[in-house]
Amino acid sequence: MAADLQDLHAFLAVVRAGGFRDGARAHGVSASGLSEAVRRLETRLGVRLLHRTTRSIAPT
Repeated sequence: MAADLQDLHAFLAVVRAGGFRDGARAHGVSASGLSEAVRRLETRLGVRLLHRTTRSIAPT
């Protein structure tokens, strides 16, 4: 349960910051760590939460 909440917080950090790098910087973690947390959350929910391009992210 705690991991689920941490993954949700990671998703929120990315959305609020507008990207993985800025979200990671704001929360003191690595961008790859945030990316993995969002990927786990998407897998668990069975839905894509972010539309990712090489230059931007947007909530679906």
